[in-house]
Amino acid sequence: QVQLVESGGGLVQPGGSLRLSCTTTRSIFSVNAMGWYRQAPGQQRGMVATIGDGGSNYADFVKGRFIISRDNAKDTTYLQMNSLQPEDTDVYYCAAMTPGGTYWGQGTQVTVSS
Repeated sequence: QVQLVESGGGLVQPGGSLRLSCTTTRSIFSVNAMGWYRQAPGQQRGMVATIGDGGSNYADFVKGRFIISRDNAKDTTYLQMNSLQPEDTDVYYCAAMTPGGTYWGQGTQVTVSS
């Protein structure tokens, strides 16, 4: 069974940076794209950034602040988050989109607070 393991979340002050990592426990074949999503309590999960053969895509509220990248040799996808603000506080989920469906990680908490 494929598992996506996230790391890198935590507490950071406003204006600070964090880098999230998502590693698959085994290679996923036919991945259309990898992505990061976030969800607040009681809210729907929303797209933050995705990366695939066609390039990367970002939600408007993170453009210019977050960068998604992928190291295929390590089966790892990263989300570099800069200029973090309190409204970025959420649980962040990694996703692998395949023709057979989407795999999700367990989520990692990001808290931006002074």
